[in-house]
Amino acid sequence: MQTSDPDLCVLQLVKTADLDPRQNYVVGFHPHGVLVAGAFTNFCTEATGFPELYPGITPYLLMLPLWFRAPFFRDYIMAGGLIPSDKESASYLLKNKKGGNAIVIAVGGAPESLDARPGAFTLLLKNRKGFIRLAIQHGASLVPVFSFGENELFDQVDNPKGSFLRKVQEKMQKIMGVALPLFHARGVFQYSFGLIPYRRPIHTIVGKPIKVTENATPSDEEVDKLHKLYTEKLSEVFEEHKTQFNVPADKHLTFI
Repeated sequence: MQTSDPDLCVLQLVKTADLDPRQNYVVGFHPHGVLVAGAFTNFCTEATGFPELYPGITPYLLMLPLWFRAPFFRDYIMAGGLIPSDKESASYLLKNKKGGNAIVIAVGGAPESLDARPGAFTLLLKNRKGFIRLAIQHGASLVPVFSFGENELFDQVDNPKGSFLRKVQEKMQKIMGVALPLFHARGVFQYSFGLIPYRRPIHTIVGKPIKVTENATPSDEEVDKLHKLYTEKLSEVFEEHKTQFNVPADKHLTFI
């Protein structure tokens, strides 16, 4: 197992297998967290040593198309390697037969951020199969990624399913396309309240790639079978590493 130096950063990228630069990849990132901090730092910057760990691979993080309509901010996020989270943008990269492209998808998306809080291991994945179909259509290998500590960066106002606040948040998410979690953490000079994330480490585990056979028109059964395999491999990544990062042995992933 190879890693970037944990003494140099509080965010660590952990490699468990090589990625062949002659192949393209669909990387599933979990959990979304409040601000997808682990995905941005690992795959949109070189802070954790991605180019050294995966030479010849260029990652592209998908982001809601809404943000690409904002002047100046659009240029900033594109400079970091972000692309709109629509099928056309992702397919353009996966069509490259030379390989070396990895599109990174925070599979749970905006809705999952509403459940992001310390100690939460609930993933919105059970009915998220579009990325699986996309991988099959282009023959891109699937890579499960779990980011330990992603949900520990912020506290969130209680918003259980069925509560008034949750209903308002879900309604706004459907209208605007983005979720509005009411989160808080620490301030600049004090640790009791603010919007700066807590000083807690993030360890992002990149699992072994799952080989995918290309099929331009996959059946629902084919998609379901690969989705089940992906879910199992993601669970394996979590179970194999959780105690190393202080997750109790009786804690397991829950898929909704």
